[in-house]
Amino acid sequence: MQNKARPFESLKSALAEYIAKVPPGERLPTEPLLARQLGVSRATLREAMRSFESQGIIRRKQGIGTFVNGHPQVLDAGLEQLDSIETLADRINLEVSLGVCTIRERPADDVEAEALGLPAGAPVVLVSRAIRTADRPIAYLVDILPGGLLQIDELKDFKGSVLDILLKRGDVLSHSRTEIHTVAATSEIARPMEIQRGDSLLLFVAYLFDQSGRVIDYSHSYFLPGYFSFHINRRVGGL
Repeated sequence: MQNKARPFESLKSALAEYIAKVPPGERLPTEPLLARQLGVSRATLREAMRSFESQGIIRRKQGIGTFVNGHPQVLDAGLEQLDSIETLADRINLEVSLGVCTIRERPADDVEAEALGLPAGAPVVLVSRAIRTADRPIAYLVDILPGGLLQIDELKDFKGSVLDILLKRGDVLSHSRTEIHTVAATSEIARPMEIQRGDSLLLFVAYLFDQSGRVIDYSHSYFLPGYFSFHINRRVGGL
């Protein structure tokens, strides 16, 4: 059948040409109609659409449709230095703001307690929030800190960065160890990021150390790939 015949890369090329002809802000045809026009199955089309959404070129709104964004401003960061999203955005004059945000105290689960070097069930402060541009959420950040390290009062005027709060009040920080993964968005993450469950995200799992070597922040940062460019300068072995 025709809808099975088009190779995937050819489909992405055809879809890119189609999207390029649609002005930013305009809605694309429905998936069934677009699949028929391009001669592919809806499942194959949906997989290709996810690729363009991860680049920030299109945006799907549940129950409304898929809209063309054009090419977004990209936050560029070297992995050698830890900076907040707000700091990165200031460098390119991109306005970001705090989206959905939850701040609460609760007992640490076993994984959190081990990461922070705490007894199981010890109190921690959880700070989870979406970071938005004018158009959409581009990141979802979760920080877990030992109870007492940050008082809830210190977070009254919270603008999105736990790191900036710690630096501003003069905490002496040593380094951050970060694990980088590609993950599929869960329902819990997809909802505040306004994406589909299963969409690809970059995940940084980080341990922030103070000068004494203690982990004072255990964090999970989910980034929408098309809005971030991460790179690292690596030394050549033997030199």
